[in-house]
Amino acid sequence: MRFISWNVNGLRSCIGKGFLDFALSSGADIIALQEVKASEGDITIELPEYRQFFSYAERKGYSGTAVFTRKEPLSVSFGLGMEELDHEGRVITLEYPEFYFICVYVPNSQTELRRIDFRLAFDEALRGHITRLRAEKGVIATGDFNVAKEPIDLKNPKPNEGHAGYSEEERESFRKLIGTGMIDSFRYFYPERTGAYSWWSYMFRAREKNAGWRIDYFLVSEDMKERMEDAGILTDVTGSDHAPVFLDLKDE
Repeated sequence: MRFISWNVNGLRSCIGKGFLDFALSSGADIIALQEVKASEGDITIELPEYRQFFSYAERKGYSGTAVFTRKEPLSVSFGLGMEELDHEGRVITLEYPEFYFICVYVPNSQTELRRIDFRLAFDEALRGHITRLRAEKGVIATGDFNVAKEPIDLKNPKPNEGHAGYSEEERESFRKLIGTGMIDSFRYFYPERTGAYSWWSYMFRAREKNAGWRIDYFLVSEDMKERMEDAGILTDVTGSDHAPVFLDLKDE
């Protein structure tokens, strides 16, 4: 099975840059999207082989997630079950017979960490959500987690210390999430690989220079470790300031 996750930074824009061709040629069983920046009824996606589920932000043109799946889920839920955190369309959870699949777009803490309290509250609720689901079966959680976990995960760690996406508060919060029994699938396969990034600023020709950050992840629960075959970043795929990331699992 192949899973793909991509922060598209505006789905309508990404469609104009080849999203449909990519999706059709990807061979993915499930495609998870973040930052779709759409409202209900805004977009029609012609992918007849996939069931489509969207979670929209109340604020127009902001945030939002989507999942396209060939495999019919047993159930679908939206949000984290906390009203104060669920206005921005950031979480979709699909249940399958053998695992739960979570698409998540973690809030950015923003300049001067002015949204760090909301971000950390969201992280805590997400940890609880994953922990509850893990008590039932395996969990795959994917998306833009808006944090580079270690110095190896961004080009310029020193100047970014204390900034959004690399503050100690965010990194510690992410380590707590991993500590619930989740595996960073990319680092599982490639623990020492440098220069492996999934997001680049549109400024200063950052992508051309590969001055990026790895902030998009597939996290897999420990009980599914033996099914993992590969994980990676599709850096050649353009259309967003993020690259898609993928996870391959053995079929049961």
